[in-house]
Amino acid sequence: MMLKLNSRCFLPIICGLLTACLWSCDPANEKIEEQNAIKYPGDLSFSYIPQSWDEGLPLGNGEIGALIWEKDGNLRFSLDHVGLWDLRPMDNLNGEEWTYQWVKQQWEEDEYHKVQELFDHPYDRSPAPSKIPGAALEFDLQDLGKVKNVRLELAEAVGEIEWESGMRLKTFVHAEKNTGFFQFQGIDEGVIPQLIVPNYVSENSSAAEDPVTGQDLRRLGYDKGEVVRTDSTLTYVQRGWGGFSYQVAVKWRYEEGLLTGVWSISTHDDKGDAKADAQEGMEKALKLDYDNNYASHVDWWKDFWSRSSISIPDQVLEKQWYLEQYKFGAAARADGPPISLQAVWTADNGKLPPWKGDYHHDLNTQLSYWPAYSADHLDLEYGFTNWLWVYKDTFKDYTKNYFGVEGLNVPGVTTLTGDPMGGWIQYSFGPTVSGWLAQHFYWHWKYSMDEEYLKTRAYPWFKEVAIFFDQIAEKGPDGKRKLPISSSPEFHDNSREAWFGETTNFDLSIIRFVYSKAAELALALGEKEDAAHWETLLNEWPEFALDPASGFMVAPEEAYESSHRHFSHLMAIHPLSLVNWSDGPEAQELMLNTINNLKKQGSSAWVGYSFSWLASLQARILHGDGAAETLSIFANNFCLPNSFHVNGDQSGQGYSNFTYRPFTLEGNFAFAAGLQEMLLQSHEGFIRLFPAIPQAWEEASFDGFLAQGAFKISAKKRSPTKYTASVLAREGGKLKIINPFEAEVSVDGELVAQGQYYEKMMEKGEKLNLEFIKQ
Repeated sequence: MMLKLNSRCFLPIICGLLTACLWSCDPANEKIEEQNAIKYPGDLSFSYIPQSWDEGLPLGNGEIGALIWEKDGNLRFSLDHVGLWDLRPMDNLNGEEWTYQWVKQQWEEDEYHKVQELFDHPYDRSPAPSKIPGAALEFDLQDLGKVKNVRLELAEAVGEIEWESGMRLKTFVHAEKNTGFFQFQGIDEGVIPQLIVPNYVSENSSAAEDPVTGQDLRRLGYDKGEVVRTDSTLTYVQRGWGGFSYQVAVKWRYEEGLLTGVWSISTHDDKGDAKADAQEGMEKALKLDYDNNYASHVDWWKDFWSRSSISIPDQVLEKQWYLEQYKFGAAARADGPPISLQAVWTADNGKLPPWKGDYHHDLNTQLSYWPAYSADHLDLEYGFTNWLWVYKDTFKDYTKNYFGVEGLNVPGVTTLTGDPMGGWIQYSFGPTVSGWLAQHFYWHWKYSMDEEYLKTRAYPWFKEVAIFFDQIAEKGPDGKRKLPISSSPEFHDNSREAWFGETTNFDLSIIRFVYSKAAELALALGEKEDAAHWETLLNEWPEFALDPASGFMVAPEEAYESSHRHFSHLMAIHPLSLVNWSDGPEAQELMLNTINNLKKQGSSAWVGYSFSWLASLQARILHGDGAAETLSIFANNFCLPNSFHVNGDQSGQGYSNFTYRPFTLEGNFAFAAGLQEMLLQSHEGFIRLFPAIPQAWEEASFDGFLAQGAFKISAKKRSPTKYTASVLAREGGKLKIINPFEAEVSVDGELVAQGQYYEKMMEKGEKLNLEFIKQ
């Protein structure tokens, strides 16, 4: 599958496409909408139009997106495209100093300020490379009166606004096309869209600002774009850096109280002629009317929602889960790039997005895909590993140039096209980034059991990463392997103390994961010699640094003794599953001590995603009450009314000393994963049903979840003594479910002791219905 990064079109062709998408006013359209109306617990409903961009109603399809909100009395659609990037290179990332060994030398000689000045500070000072905004549509609605209701309907991914005057807006971004739609009913002919362009040009210069709050767009130095208006169209062309340009096109029609319109964004560079592709797209669009566009959009979302669902008594958690699923469906696609910090909802405030809207691979991209697996959205998750694979050669060049060895590593902070961006180099050039990313190749295989993917993607990735670890390692005084210098995101920020002379638990857990799983994958392919080689290398690395009382340490000489937002030292528990509850009493004590110490040190230096991550950790120790409480804190205190995670505590309740509000998505998706961990786990070689739900939940259910081994499962807790489950074996194999009760259980007449398993070999496509009744 090819990666779709650009929709390159010429303006006349865009306008033709938009003309094709305009629909007639047919009462049958409303009947279709009514017939398909399904309400989800996560539907957003307000009595007001959101007043800031980061509280807007989010619409998207992984390629384009919109935020619906109000600015200065106007209804505003903030328009975005995933390919809107300024890709100018970082000039400082070259030269003889740009090497891992040079950084190590400065650290050893206590001259680390040279490293900070050369590699850290330019990220803060330079406005690019960066994600950039598209434009905005505005409608003057000051004379329309009071708003009656504002809704985001998740079932159909449609935004609606109703006014007391009787006017109504419906708008959506088509799930599969580079097109957004809007329709106003009961509106005067004088209300027409205005196209508001980003503030790229100013007579005054703009100083550098904090990349967290966003640098001023004027620092990019673009020439002023051109807006062309006709009676029923708007087109805007903006030229960016290095031959890049983008176009925004809008077309509308007014007819008997209806204002209907479409919009589109396309990107273009000087590397090729997109005329043929655009012409083909136009011809296809000319054959479509509104009914077809609306129906295909709804069909896509019907299929999305059919994959999995939940029903739990906690309405806050249930609503938030559906909102996270919706955002994932609006932000991820199989043929697009990964979910960036803000995906297709770039800041619309005259500034660059927080942290430049880039790809942070020291946590953010990884967490964003956590829920995809058990929620059975492997098709959308595929876009992540596919993007990594497409830019594999770019990553190998980076590995050779910076680390000076063969194999594969990935920059911890990258552009749309995989190039390094710098920043705090302990993490932006971290030595184990490709290893953490490898877990998503592993998960895709384990949840799909796709042998072709194992052979052509998963194992080749692991093999290259394992080679890199082998070549970069050195022997310590104890004869064990170690990294020359090591870090643990983001302990000690970007100071000299953020580097450790001994391998941290973060780096060590990733290295041990890569070698152990490389051996597993090699065996699955019948490569016994490879498997033995990886096992040999695994045994040359040390064990984890542990404290008898507080559990996992940050590094051999540093315990976890103060609050910190990033739980990088706990990777071995979650997500890498190197230490599991089923490993026995010693492992359980270690896990309990570690998580108890995490909570003991407090949440003062946590951000929103910390709570989401903690919920998964608590689920791994089967602590349902704690996990539910943690997720509730996240949903109620670290999210805006539209569900966007904004890192800081918005409640004033003192859950964190961070009270800022930069919007990023990883906390949202980690929330969904945490709730899924409470309902189903399969990382230990067997399946746990409802392993970590609160005791007060007398009933709970999930439908269509996916377990490792490609088992599709629906289950329901019907009472404190009875669970039911249905299982579909997508690929066949041994089904192994642990007794979910702390007592003997009957499984369809078969008695299973506490702590033992129900097992059955299943054929591909076989279905099974089970009852677990506590004796």
